[in-house]
Amino acid sequence: MLATRANANPMFANNTQNSFGIWIAQGTGQGDLGHLILPWDWNINPMTLAMLQYSQPIKLLRLPARVNISLLQNIAYRSADGTSFGAMGVSWDVVLASWCGWYVGAGIGPYMRDSGDKYVESRLVFGEKVFVGKNLTDKLHAEIFTLHFSNGDFTELNRGFNFLGMGINYSF
Repeated sequence: MLATRANANPMFANNTQNSFGIWIAQGTGQGDLGHLILPWDWNINPMTLAMLQYSQPIKLLRLPARVNISLLQNIAYRSADGTSFGAMGVSWDVVLASWCGWYVGAGIGPYMRDSGDKYVESRLVFGEKVFVGKNLTDKLHAEIFTLHFSNGDFTELNRGFNFLGMGINYSF
């Protein structure tokens, strides 16, 4: 991994142990995990996801990482779709490479939703994320991400949710 400073976590400012983030994303269609990184398979859906996230820095397999606690609300524009849900989750993000203030990473974690719907029956889902971030200032970081929610096929109905969005994090 290329890092700008030794033993640094590019998702946090020097000597900080906390981060607060606001994330917003647009639905890119239901489907499997492959839809997470294949833009030609995206189908913009009438739903928007808003998320608040609190994070702390950690190391995961000697790589800079963070552990997150998230509250999110997915709002479907057509209430008849039955795809709006609120959720709370814990996730882990790891930086796979960083260079000159840019970083690339991936994350995973379980989330508990307030309801099942026509895409995923279960209330328990797993979120998988791929992101690219940039340090705007020492304490302010922006990220573009794709996010996939599904239940790992432990129920019969598991089409999944996919999102493309942007987040801003402030470390303190």
